[in-house]
Amino acid sequence: MRMQFQLTEDLTMIQDMAAQFAKTELAPHAERWDREKALDRSVFTKAADLGFLGIYIPEEDGGTGLTRLASAMVFEQLAAGDVSHTAMMTIHNMATWMISRFGDATLKSRYVPKLVAGELIASYCLTEPGAGSDAASLSTKAVRDGDDYVLNGSKQFISGAGWSDVYVVMARTSDDGAKGVSCFVIDKDAPGLSFGPNERKMGWHAQPTAQVIFEDCRIPAANRVGAEGDGFKFAMAGLDGGRINIGACSLGGASAALKLATDYAKERKQFGKAIADFQNTQFRLADMATELEASRLMIYRGADAIDNKAPNAGMYCAMGKRFATDLCSKIANDALQVHGGYGYLADYQVERIVRDLRVHQILEGTNDIMRVIISRGMLRQ
Repeated sequence: MRMQFQLTEDLTMIQDMAAQFAKTELAPHAERWDREKALDRSVFTKAADLGFLGIYIPEEDGGTGLTRLASAMVFEQLAAGDVSHTAMMTIHNMATWMISRFGDATLKSRYVPKLVAGELIASYCLTEPGAGSDAASLSTKAVRDGDDYVLNGSKQFISGAGWSDVYVVMARTSDDGAKGVSCFVIDKDAPGLSFGPNERKMGWHAQPTAQVIFEDCRIPAANRVGAEGDGFKFAMAGLDGGRINIGACSLGGASAALKLATDYAKERKQFGKAIADFQNTQFRLADMATELEASRLMIYRGADAIDNKAPNAGMYCAMGKRFATDLCSKIANDALQVHGGYGYLADYQVERIVRDLRVHQILEGTNDIMRVIISRGMLRQ
């Protein structure tokens, strides 16, 4: 497969717009958001005005209509300003895409325009307390009751839980394994829907993470996305793109960390000269830059495979996600090392990036599961 690396004038303009948004609207506030443990709703409204809350939603549904490759480039730029807010935007985009791609016309008209406009923010609910990597074993149930469904169960580690307005939920409608999972759109004020306390986390402090709990939660049957039993298929399709999105967030965070380390190395003096003049530091920075570029190529390769509907796109997305999230976490940690003791202090920003990037090796499928997906793809060839 041939990838096109020459950016069009329009894509360059969008990329520059994302970089400017990150510089003016995200980066100056990232430390405060992390300290206050709160997402800033106004940021999402401003992002929506630029089309960033419907980046790969088709234009006919009100979205920006970018390719997955172009979307990854945008998310990379945004994450250089703040990983936590950008990651929530990627989750919102994924949930919105699932409604846009698989919902009927009525469901789409009710939700997609408001989601793209930032009037509503969406979270994605797949993981459960007893069903993480083995997503097909989820036990949250949705039972048909006339014109409604009644849901019981809980979801774990849900980004935006209690803060988002809409929840795209995978629930079991039959006992037929993966084929018994269906997809639903649930409003925050649905009767029987509640949220656990915010988890205390290593990173992503600005973003609330909690359980989403269903206790005889009643929703209209019209809120089902697609046919009964198709939910797991939708979830897996969404996760291919989600893995590229989170990999792109890792690229942005690592890029910011590398710049911080490079600037610091030029300014910090030891033994009478800048530490950038020592070969040891130069080699470390060279490795970081090389690892970042390699990670970028892997993410772009996976995104390009989705755009071209390659039969092995899932494998390439898994490769990109595994490689980029591992390497970018290492780059951020190396950036902290360049800073020495100062890197461990919150004032120097890099420690926040280290914390924020670490979870990317776990979510959207752990990197151990990525290896399972990759090996299966290899052995099928």
